[in-house]
Amino acid sequence: MSQWSHTLNVFETGRDRGLHYGLQLWVSHRGMTVADLAWGEAFPGCPLTTDDWLPWLSAGKPLTAVAIAQLVEQGRCQWDSRVCEFIPEFAAGGKEAITIQHLLTHTAGLRQVDYGWPECDWEESVRRVCAAILDPGAIPGETPGYHVASTWFILGEILQRCDGQPIVEILANRIFTPSGMTETRLALSPEEQANLGNRLAPMYERTPEGLKPLDWHQPPRVSRPSPGSSVCGPIRDLTKFYDMLRQQGQGMNGRVLQPTTVAEITRRHRIGQFDLTFQHKVDFGLGFVIDSNTYGAATVPYGYGKYASPDTFGHGGAQSSQGFYDPQRDLIVAYVFNGRPGEPQHNRRCRQLNEAIYEDLGLTA
Repeated sequence: MSQWSHTLNVFETGRDRGLHYGLQLWVSHRGMTVADLAWGEAFPGCPLTTDDWLPWLSAGKPLTAVAIAQLVEQGRCQWDSRVCEFIPEFAAGGKEAITIQHLLTHTAGLRQVDYGWPECDWEESVRRVCAAILDPGAIPGETPGYHVASTWFILGEILQRCDGQPIVEILANRIFTPSGMTETRLALSPEEQANLGNRLAPMYERTPEGLKPLDWHQPPRVSRPSPGSSVCGPIRDLTKFYDMLRQQGQGMNGRVLQPTTVAEITRRHRIGQFDLTFQHKVDFGLGFVIDSNTYGAATVPYGYGKYASPDTFGHGGAQSSQGFYDPQRDLIVAYVFNGRPGEPQHNRRCRQLNEAIYEDLGLTA
């Protein structure tokens, strides 16, 4: 345990402050697994294990982005294709100029859409986004503002209309299986929920009275798909996705992307723009957050820490999780805390944990 003394200290300090009960952490360096750990509790009195399932929230967004990239490779769409070419009703409300690239770089101007999930089913969520108007003053392709989940229903619907299959099956067949992600789901069937039992662990919200359990490990949240927020599984499965990207698109059980496509989606496409949601400059690839330390390593939200190299890419999940790959260090990191302490507290915790991992591995130069 001494190898992870700095990292464990971040966890223990946060637990003492009531930010979380437990943490799943997986790290690989130069292709070798150096940490597959679970610390703390799933709930009071029950240890959290590496086999427990937790929500990844927005840390799962890149999975859908890669499925869209497969369509581009196949010539079935282009990055600059208009969304209404695939979903004609999406053009309503002044959205006819929005492209797939705008959705993936969070410049579509649809931050304020009420998409209704998880109370609404897939069809109703898609209908609501299609019927929505642009945010006041937004210009598609020019107004940067992170979309929490709204436009990810549209990306999923593009996949469904191109493939003729439900989004749950598309991601399972196109991404999870070839990447070796055997314990990852976009949505869980009743049978899967029953089989998992207590392995389907709760997420907690920090309140003035302490950590309170959310119902996110129960229907409808675990049973209705949301490409922007409903992926779940043990966090070690997320690292198989990043290892596929590390290996230039070659997964454990087959090729997922071509190397040129991996390079394209993980390079900077949105550069130096002030994000209206994050209230900070953040750079984006196509569905990935690119290291943005140049705009303030101590302030950038969901950053990878001050030691991350400039071409690091990945994605965080709201107040809880993160996965990323640092190519210069050949380092993959994925983790999920089971406590959501608020954005400011989590961003400090996120930076501290990432920096502690680099310190424990001697990668601070």
